[in-house]
Amino acid sequence: MSTTRRDYYDVLGVARTASAEEVKRAFRKKAKECHPDTNSSPDAESQFKELGEAYDVLSDANKRQVYDNYGHEGLKSGGYQPQYDFSDSFPDLGDIFASFFGGGFGGGGGGRRRGGPQQGNDLRMDLALDFTEAVFGTKQEITFNHLEQCDPCEGSGSSPGSGPSTCTTCGGQGQVRQTTQTIIGHFTQITGCPNCQGTGNIIVNPCKECHGQGRKAVETKRSIVIPPGVDQGTRLRVANEGDAGIKGGPPGDLYVVLKIKPHSEFKRDGYHIYSLHEVSYPIMALGGEVEVNTLDGTEKIKIPAGTKNGHVFTLKGAGVPHLNNNNKRGEHYVEVQVNIPTHLSGEEKKLLQKLNELQQDKNSKDARDKSKHSASFMGKVKEVLAGG
Repeated sequence: MSTTRRDYYDVLGVARTASAEEVKRAFRKKAKECHPDTNSSPDAESQFKELGEAYDVLSDANKRQVYDNYGHEGLKSGGYQPQYDFSDSFPDLGDIFASFFGGGFGGGGGGRRRGGPQQGNDLRMDLALDFTEAVFGTKQEITFNHLEQCDPCEGSGSSPGSGPSTCTTCGGQGQVRQTTQTIIGHFTQITGCPNCQGTGNIIVNPCKECHGQGRKAVETKRSIVIPPGVDQGTRLRVANEGDAGIKGGPPGDLYVVLKIKPHSEFKRDGYHIYSLHEVSYPIMALGGEVEVNTLDGTEKIKIPAGTKNGHVFTLKGAGVPHLNNNNKRGEHYVEVQVNIPTHLSGEEKKLLQKLNELQQDKNSKDARDKSKHSASFMGKVKEVLAGG
């Protein structure tokens, strides 16, 4: 089943007369918008591939001329294949532009050589915290694995006393040129050297400790500080604890993502705390004072006489400290509910029965008074109507 390919100018959102600089600016803008690291759309990956292919063609004068004259089929018949394939992984946004703008197709320029220092990868780990640890902060010792520079070879990958040799395939350039003869001319494509992976060097005697990688996996322990007020999903950056860089490049960072365990009594919403507290019927009716649990311990609140079931009391400043501003805290909202006893003594039953009788008598009297008032009112209405 064939698929209609979009016009490359439409993909980049530029006119067919756009200059090379306009094409470059359009790509920079759209690359940030549709890169899978920043775009959660399910088709972000395919959009980004399409964008890279469009820029690969329109940024090169030779390929652009072929495309303008013969379209997609002209490129295909000339043996063109997209230079950049992100089917397995995507580069960081900081590397996108170096990858595209450093590459060449046709006469000028050269592909990006990877022989120099490269920054190590960032790492992520999840860390579970108790509810109160997230509220008030804590110190935690974490254990994780990352790549560290190999000491025996000092990160070179070669056995001590030896060094890398110049790649004979690319002559140390890290790039190879491939020229294709087509009916419309010659196409020359520059790609990374497959023999040395673009480094320009070959390790002849690999280090036995790291097997020529220059880095090795190490289990590491670190103590980190969890600030007060962190919440579910908060991401803490531990600088320079990611993988070691390549050939002297800086290390990446470790990102600790927090998972907060639920509390048996308190519920959290942002910086506010919510809880339920059962109060006896006499206190709800007559009023009184009760002790409730808070993040800071117990606190007394006054229950006014006649408080209704479900009333919410606010404890100012008893909530969660604000992240990076511990002098400010949220509120604690306490909802009171009537405690219905399930086991009553004989005396308690008699008192409740007496209370029920008194309540029924009161309700009957109120009903009679209401009936008399209604009858009196209707009588007055009839008198007025009769007189009218």
